[in-house]
Amino acid sequence: MSGTVAANRLLEEARTLIDAARQRDIVLRLLGGLAIALLCPESPAPTRAGQDLDFGSPSSSREALTELLAEHGYVPDRDFNEAYGNEQLHFAHPETGVAVEVLIDKLQMCHTLQFGDRLDRLPYTLGPIDLLLSKLQIVEPDEQDVDDCLRLLVTFPLAESDEPTAMDVRVFRSVLADDWGWWKTITLNLDRIRGILADGARPAIAGGPIDPVAQLDALTEAAEETPKTRRWTLRSRIGEHRRWYEEPEETPHD
Repeated sequence: MSGTVAANRLLEEARTLIDAARQRDIVLRLLGGLAIALLCPESPAPTRAGQDLDFGSPSSSREALTELLAEHGYVPDRDFNEAYGNEQLHFAHPETGVAVEVLIDKLQMCHTLQFGDRLDRLPYTLGPIDLLLSKLQIVEPDEQDVDDCLRLLVTFPLAESDEPTAMDVRVFRSVLADDWGWWKTITLNLDRIRGILADGARPAIAGGPIDPVAQLDALTEAAEETPKTRRWTLRSRIGEHRRWYEEPEETPHD
């Protein structure tokens, strides 16, 4: 099975689960590269293939969502969910091999992205600014992470609003204003992506109507000009002398 076919089947399954959740007033939204592929259909498809579906959901939906996934054949990892269920849930389908990860209210990797109050802005995915931040927070992004950022940058304009067809710069500013570590990682990645573009064209930007360099420049300007809190200023004085990010650890599942 090709990566494109596998991705399309996973997207069909994601839509099925989200639609079923909506019928029960459960908020469930797709994250990760598949979400970006869904939002950027004109861009070249991502090359990374897998058997995982990553979702975001609020804590209030945890029990109802567990029941719903069970009805669709997904078996919970009971030990994992008991230990980490306040932050993350894991399920697997024994017949298809598809695994489902559900992040509760936030994404915790190199940094913490709180998205709980923005989960319902789009019908199937997190909003484009949250998806972009979920990639820009990676201290050592790989090629696919960079391409995912570029797909969003050439597809969605920046705006001072929560319009679903734009990336809300206000969310971007709010994340950086109080956390020097977030600011440091994001500004490093904006520079990194700008340098990658300068080295030559990237297939990921083909078909995108927006200039990615202009977008990167606008985000860099927003990062620099956003008023910073006292907490940000105090941490900035320590700088790189102390690690400013977390090192994500993979927790094994049954």
